[in-house]
Order: sequence, then C-alpha cells, then structure tokens
Amino acid sequence: MVSMSSTLVETVSINYEDFNESFLTCGTCLCMYDGGEHTPKLLPCSHTVCLHCLSRIAASQTRDTGTFRCPICRECITIPRGGVSALPPSFLVNQLLDLMARQRREVVPKCSVHLNQELLFCETCDTVFCSLCTDGSHSTASTSCEHTVIPFSIAIKRMSEILLYKANECISKLSLAEDAVNGEITRLEQTTRQCLAGLDTTFQEITAAVDQRRAELCDAITLACDAKKKVLDEQLALIQSEKDKVREECDGLQQQVEVRYITRRISSLGEKLDSASALAEPRENAFLACDLASDSLKRLQGALATLGRVRTSTTFPSLCTLVAKVNSDRTGTFIAEPYVVNLEAVAVLNTVDYHGNARTNGGDPITAEVRAEGPAADTPAATVEDREDGTYFIRFRPSTHGRYSISVSVLDRPVKGSPLQVTVSEHNNPVRSYGSRGSDKDQFLQPVAVAVDNQSGVVYVVDTGNSRVKVLTPELQLIRHIESSGLAGRSCTGVAVHGDCGWLATVNWRSRTVTRLDTHGVTLATFTHAAFVEPIDLAIDTNYGHILVADNGPSCVFVFDTEGKLLFQVGKKGSQKGCFNLISCVTVGPGGEIVVADSRIQIFSAKGDFLQEIYPEGKGKGRYGGVAVDPEGMIVASRSEKGRNFIQVFRLSDGKLLSTIDSHDFKLKRPSGIATTNDRHLIVVDLGNDCIKKYRYW
Repeated sequence: MVSMSSTLVETVSINYEDFNESFLTCGTCLCMYDGGEHTPKLLPCSHTVCLHCLSRIAASQTRDTGTFRCPICRECITIPRGGVSALPPSFLVNQLLDLMARQRREVVPKCSVHLNQELLFCETCDTVFCSLCTDGSHSTASTSCEHTVIPFSIAIKRMSEILLYKANECISKLSLAEDAVNGEITRLEQTTRQCLAGLDTTFQEITAAVDQRRAELCDAITLACDAKKKVLDEQLALIQSEKDKVREECDGLQQQVEVRYITRRISSLGEKLDSASALAEPRENAFLACDLASDSLKRLQGALATLGRVRTSTTFPSLCTLVAKVNSDRTGTFIAEPYVVNLEAVAVLNTVDYHGNARTNGGDPITAEVRAEGPAADTPAATVEDREDGTYFIRFRPSTHGRYSISVSVLDRPVKGSPLQVTVSEHNNPVRSYGSRGSDKDQFLQPVAVAVDNQSGVVYVVDTGNSRVKVLTPELQLIRHIESSGLAGRSCTGVAVHGDCGWLATVNWRSRTVTRLDTHGVTLATFTHAAFVEPIDLAIDTNYGHILVADNGPSCVFVFDTEGKLLFQVGKKGSQKGCFNLISCVTVGPGGEIVVADSRIQIFSAKGDFLQEIYPEGKGKGRYGGVAVDPEGMIVASRSEKGRNFIQVFRLSDGKLLSTIDSHDFKLKRPSGIATTNDRHLIVVDLGNDCIKKYRYW
C-alpha cells in the first residue's frame, strides 16, 4: 500500500462574548439581533443592519427619493417595492443565531471508539476519519498526493456556510424569476385590456354603422309611405270635392218643376258618375316592403364571423436561435457567400416553444437592430421578413466594412445568440468559377461573350478559340456544346438569347454575319449587311423584336428586325455625347433603352434618341468589356483601367455608381462579356484567365 501524506489544519478558539459582540450585534444600535424588531437585514453593500435601524434611517433620509445611505459605508441603497422589510435577511447571521441558541458552539464531533479524539475531515477525499483509528493518516491503494485535513466541526461550519450561500443565490434567482413572471403577467393584463378596448371600439363602430343603416332604412320607409299617402290624400280630397258638388246640385231639385233644368242636371250627374267611376280605383297602392336580401344578410353574417381573430404565441424567446446565414437567392436557398459591403445580408431567426419544439407559423412581434462597431458606427435599416413557418429573415445592407452586431428580440425579450456578431468584408469575390485554358469539355480558348436565358437560367458562353458555344446550368455545369457554321473561324464575338421565343443569335466579325440558332444549335436564319465593317457584339430587344449589332468600323449600332431588315442606326464615330470611339458592347434595358459602352456608357431611347451619359470621368482612362442591365434597372459593367480590372454597378435611372466589385482574392484579367441572372448574380467572362466567374452584385 502506498502511503499518503496529510496536512492537518489548525483552528483558533474565539471568545463567546467577543463573538457575540462582533457578529451578532447591530453596529448601529448595539442591540443583539433577534427574530423580531431587530431582525438582521443584508444590504446590497454586504453590510448587516437591524430592521429597526433601517426603518428609522429610511424614514429620515428618503424624502421621496426611494433611497438611503448605509450607516456603515455610506453607499446609496435603493429601497425595494415592499419597503426596507423586503430587504433580504442576513442568512449567515440568522444561522449564527440559531447555532448560538442551540448551544452548539461547544459541540465537537468525537470518535465513537476514542471518545476524547476529535474527528477530522479530508477535503481531498471527502472523508471523515479519526487520526488514531488510521494511525495518523488515511490512504487508498493506488494514489499518493498531498491531502488537506481540517477538523470535522470546521468542515461542517464551512459546508453550512456554502449551503447558505447557495441557498441565498438560489432564492435571489428565484426572486428575479418571480419578478419576471409577475412582470409578464402585468404585461399580459395590459395587452388584454388593450385588446378588449380595441374590440369594444371596433364593435361600437360596427354598431354605430348598423344603427345608421337602420335609421337610413327607417327614413326611406317613412318617405315612401309619405309619398304614397300624399297621392291617396289628394285623391280623397278630390273625391270629397266631387261629393260636395253632387250634393249642391241635388239640393232643391225636389222643388224644381222646370223639366229642362232637371234634364240638364241629370246629364251633368251622368258625367259626374263616369268621373266617379274613374276615382273609384286608388291612384296609389299600399305596397311597401323593406328588401333585406337573405344573401346580403348571409354576407354580413359571414363578414362578422371572419371579423378579427385572436392571435397568441407560444414562442419562448430564450430558446429561439439567431444564426448568421449568408445571403440567399430569391427562392430562399442559402448560398455560401460572406457578408460584403453594399450587398444585402441575411440573418435567420428560428423560433421554438417552451418545450423546444419548432414553431410552424409566424406572426410574432419581432424587433431587430443592426449596428456597426467602432467609431464610425453605421446603423443600416433592418427589415424583418416573416416566412410564416416559424422562421424570420432579418435583412440589412451594410455600407461600410467591419464588425456588425445584430440584436433581435421577440416579445421584447432577447433571443439566444443576440446580439449576433458578424464581419462584413470590403472585398467581393466570386461565389463560383468555371473553366480553364484548353479545348476539353470544361475548358475555354479566348471566351469573350456570355448571355443568360432568364426564363430557364441557362447560360450561353461564346468559346471563340474553340469555335463553339458552351451551354451551362445556372450552377455553371456543362449541359452541351453548340457548334455551327456561324461560329467558325474563331471569330464569333457576340451572343444574345431570346428566352420568350427560344432562340439565340451570334455575330461573327470575320464573316460579318448574324446567325439565329435554336437552343440546340440548328440554324434558323442568317443575314449580313453591306454597311458591316467589324461587327463585334449584338443584343436582342424582346420588347420590339429588334436585333442590335454594334460595329466598330463606323462606330455605331445598327438596329434590324428579326429578318435582317435595317430599321435605323444609333450614333456615329466621335467623342461627343451620342457618338462612339471603338464600341465594346451593346445591350438593352427593361424599357427598351439602348445601352452602349466604349470608355463610358451612353443611354439611348428605343428609337435611338440620346438620353444620358454614365461615368463620363472614365472617358479615355480605360475601356468597358461588357455591359448588362437587369430587370430592376441596374447596370453591371466590366472595366479595365491601367492594370486594374473590376466590375461596376450603376443605377440606370440616374447613373449613380452603387458599388464596385474588386474580386480581391481572385483577380480578374481582361474581363469582357457580362450578363445578369434573376437572383441578383452576374456572370462575367474572364478572358485573361480563360474562365467565367459568378458574383453577387446586389
């Protein structure tokens, strides 16, 4: 057996009276603590004062401030809602009082065998032992270490203190929990009163509207009755008038003896008899009904049945999780992209109930705030999108790089992981790259142009050096190759796609022809024009069915119909507005705008009228390789300037530069053709690296 060395900790005896005076007497009134008037109270500053002294001090010092100063350290103490009596008791002092009351101060645990030998406690082994029973030490078979040994009576006191401390901590936390629950009950009662008040207001308005409609119908019934009665009253008056006339004519006839006079009266009465017959039928009728259609009543009842609903939530904020999800496309699919300046960033809140079960519906009151860390604090606006499935998207657009914190609360209580710390980069690198130099199926030789069918998302890339067009999925995976006579000679430099009609067009600068193909490469039609000198790019205007061909020879854009008939010409050679010098590319905006680039970008109407010039400061300093306009009216353009290659994003409406894509970690080399997708991504041809790259641009 391996012996172990032990260390015996000596203790010090304390005088009983000194102990009482030091620990069991109030330092203010010098009275012994008890369980009544002089109950010991523990202050936040850790000092203990009796309840009697605290009541007197609080009464003299508060003056409606709700605070008083500790009589020992003078620290300012806030009086709790229940007054000074609500301050926590000094558990340690109360325990000491209990110990002294039970006269345990002289009780020392002794060995049952050696009655005069005090028991010891090993803190290392958590074991009680007698030094005589164990020959001065204790051990186990396989350990050897220094042990800390103290008298068992001291160990009991220490553990009692720890127990009291833990109990105090537990009670404190439970008190906080109690306050939180009571606060929530108070808020629940307030919101209930607000809901009931709103309900009363709404139904008072409904009742008022019903009463008003009832009054309107009553007035209409009364008016209709009055109108009918007026006609009948007039008829009665006419009847009475005729009766009076008949009576007048009959008066005195018995005394009348002249036959002619009587004959005339008989004739007159005969006429009146005919008119009386006409008055016999009422000129109005008694029909009067209030048409309360049953279908209208049913609609009203249906509207009342669906009027309002009571919404509650079982969301438990502290179990909800806030996670940094990188940017998502329009379908809600998350893409592995970092947070980047000027690009929309997304964080996702997943809500659960108290049992940890995921919520499946929305409607929770969510508050979100985004703030940049550091002196130049940027506070981008945060919007909350309710996905109606228990998840919420918190969207924001950072304008500066650095660290950002996203704070989210549900029901005014913070969620787990809030505030969330994220890093925003100033560099926008590609999310995907495809291709390398060569002639294999996944390789390019001098790719120059790209087009995207926004109906299907299919990508078409002109692989000029291999005289073919690569057809790729939106994820840049090869579908097939298109080969055609229009692509021969390694001189095809432009491609455009008409997604609505299912065909694409290419331009060959060497043969000076425009070829229309179906999506499998079958030639539909070709045309050329005598004015062609060096046609280098083309675009399709789906609004009017036009094909636009940019020609570097005359430095203009020719506009044809789909059969190859020249309609008009845009621009000419020159450096002033509306003129060009070595055109790079042409495209069409969502409203039919003709967008042409050389060392700057110029916008024309669909009829060819000059509208505006974009980025005029770039004139003569570099050259654009490709330009595209998305359906939301944003221009993306690839540009090269003195060893710098980058992509610019402009707003079509006013030409404002929104952002620049530097591709810091994946440098562009001679970027040329460019196209946009429906999910705010662009695809650019990197001619110098014989590949294409996909970026998120907004």
